Amino acid sequence: MRGTAKRPLMRRRPALRGLLRALGGLLAAAAVLSAAAQPVPEIATGWTNTPPLSAREALVVSAHPLASRAGLEALEAGGSAIDAAIAVQMVLNVVEPQSSGIGGGAFLLYYDVRRGRMLSWDGRETAPLAAGPDLFLDAQGEPMRFADALVGGRSVGTPGVLRLLEAAHRRYGRLAWRRLFERAIEAAEEGFPVSPRLHESLQSDPFLRRDPAARALFYAADGRALPAGSLLRNPALAQTLNAIARGGAEAFYRGPIAQDIVAAVRGHRTNPGLLSLEDLRRYRALERDPVCLPYQGYRVCSVPPPSSGGLVLLQVLGVLERTGQAALAPDSALSVHLFDEASRLAFADRDRYAADPAFVPVPVRGLLEPAYLDARRALIDPRRSIGIASPGRPAGAPAFGPGRTFEMPSTTHFSIVDREGNALAMTSSVESAFGSRTLVRGFLLNNELTDFSFAPARGGVPVANRVEPGKRPRSTMTPTIVLDARGRV
Repeated sequence: MRGTAKRPLMRRRPALRGLLRALGGLLAAAAVLSAAAQPVPEIATGWTNTPPLSAREALVVSAHPLASRAGLEALEAGGSAIDAAIAVQMVLNVVEPQSSGIGGGAFLLYYDVRRGRMLSWDGRETAPLAAGPDLFLDAQGEPMRFADALVGGRSVGTPGVLRLLEAAHRRYGRLAWRRLFERAIEAAEEGFPVSPRLHESLQSDPFLRRDPAARALFYAADGRALPAGSLLRNPALAQTLNAIARGGAEAFYRGPIAQDIVAAVRGHRTNPGLLSLEDLRRYRALERDPVCLPYQGYRVCSVPPPSSGGLVLLQVLGVLERTGQAALAPDSALSVHLFDEASRLAFADRDRYAADPAFVPVPVRGLLEPAYLDARRALIDPRRSIGIASPGRPAGAPAFGPGRTFEMPSTTHFSIVDREGNALAMTSSVESAFGSRTLVRGFLLNNELTDFSFAPARGGVPVANRVEPGKRPRSTMTPTIVLDARGRV
């Protein structure tokens, strides 16, 4: 991650170590999985074990220095954390297209310091209205191979990033919407140096070259990815961003851009999809109540379903607190064992219950009730593993079959604190690296529908995360904000 701060002064307090260990375990696991599946070469200083970045006045941390700089410039111009987030996301769309962009979705967690209120916005993609439970079944009625579902229009959900940012900007924005696109448009028009990570992602991807527009943009005539350090210009994306800067999110969801998106999805030559102009026109980002849990004297908050990330995080922390794991050395065998077992239990519940709450009753309260966490902790033996954990029966739990989904190493995250102390954590994605490998007007479309369970039922019992018209697929995105006992970030 790349960060930019005003006057970094604060140091990590010892009391935070237990919480940072637990959160760090989740982050380290994600980093290991990502590195194993997709090499991440060093950019500048690369991955380090330096302490968390902190500041007295303002803070912007993102995955690319150009994005962090754009966010800090927004704050310096008097903008809010939300303004900075828009500037960051737009630049990331240009310089980190494998991970996120306007063709994808996001979850945003925001702390309004003046009101002492935590809010979240759901910009998750939705299934087309024409989609049904058989979307990812083959001619024999069996779940498709992931690679067969991934590439092309079938996997594309209605993008949500712009509607999310529009809703947040309407509430907390200070700078003009158009101004927040300037750095991204500049990078797309004038070009930016290809990072080693982008080069490696392009070179190793087996599908992206099949899209003619993507091949022309990202690859040389011999099919090799543009080398690291070379200048990449994306004039088509600059034009798209200009249109959205002038016309707002509506310019994306209606008119020529929307028409081109639908044409690319439905007209894909090998794997057409079902997205329609009506799907784009009807899309709305939703404001939801965050999920929060006390842990070691802190208040940990994240986003609720349809993301399962917040529930899993809080369940893991809730169970670990009951084991005394925070007092152990983080690299001890027992600490790792306890973390592993708590994660098994939380993911078993995730696979059974987490889904879009507009379609299925998700037992959020039941999963986080102290009595339920006590019962889950009682299943952990410090001497041996549970093995394959079974889901529990929290209060309010409906009867659903198991429904596992594929997880791919991609996505981006950024954290921002403005001068007033308002803070946000936003996780944004096109799902797998380069999404559906479908380039439209300079940006890539997501493949988020593959986050649904391919099998709509197991053993005759419906799966909570099955495909349904207009439904949001389950996510693992986990933007998180931690508050101390005085309500400080």
